[in-house]
Amino acid sequence: MKSVYNFVVTPKGERYNNTKRVGDKQLILNTDISNHQYSNRSAIVISKPNVGDTEIEPGDEVIIHHNVFRRWHNQQGIEKNSRGYIDENHYLVNHDQMYLYKRDLEWIAPEGYVFVKPVKDNLNLTGETEKPLVGIVKHTDGSVMKGDLVGFTPNSEFEFIVDGERLYRVLSKFITIKYEYQGDEEEYNPSWAQGS
Repeated sequence: MKSVYNFVVTPKGERYNNTKRVGDKQLILNTDISNHQYSNRSAIVISKPNVGDTEIEPGDEVIIHHNVFRRWHNQQGIEKNSRGYIDENHYLVNHDQMYLYKRDLEWIAPEGYVFVKPVKDNLNLTGETEKPLVGIVKHTDGSVMKGDLVGFTPNSEFEFIVDGERLYRVLSKFITIKYEYQGDEEEYNPSWAQGS
């Protein structure tokens, strides 16, 4: 199965990640299909488009847009699938809906994107646990180095949970500064993200 302009992917797991195992029981976290936070974002690439160059190959695991697998209700209340739906195991995905891909057990950010991990606010002057607009680079397109402590512009971050870590996707052009480490920086990962 191939497409001219789109990738064909299959979900890694189910369409929704709305359950969590607690001991020997399964806890249902959400029953609302329209809540994007519980929509699965992990997929496996089946085929790449016939047109255009891409570094993403069949077999790669990818992190995609939350609307690809999500269902929704139209104005008449009828449940519908996303635009990319082919069948329950096959979906069309545009290149700009793919944010991270894994090859040889390593996550790689496509050109133009960086994923940063938030750091704890050790001064805690604002009452917030997390230092705003600062993070440690975890996955990069090469514009900055992995492990760099960077700052980014307000409202440029978009939250993802990748391998149980809460990360922010930031466009590379919105990375504004590289900080020198002070030695007290500590990565921040809330407990609710770790079981995802």
